[in-house]
Amino acid sequence: GTLRAAKIPHPGRGANFVHPEFGPVWSTGHLGDAVVSLISTASDDPKFAKYKANNWKVVQELKMPGAGNL
Repeated sequence: GTLRAAKIPHPGRGANFVHPEFGPVWSTGHLGDAVVSLISTASDDPKFAKYKANNWKVVQELKMPGAGNL
């Protein structure tokens, strides 16, 4: 299926980190929109197995004070 996120995800790398509630995530801003999306990512590490149901889904959107991300 298609990943639903705000308008246009920034084409850059973004940032990867382990979120305390959602496990491994990838974060990216959006071109022309004041939001950063956190997208759950898959991991082969057994300690992250409990987050598998969220893999490749937007788990959180953070509103930012200004639109855009260049």
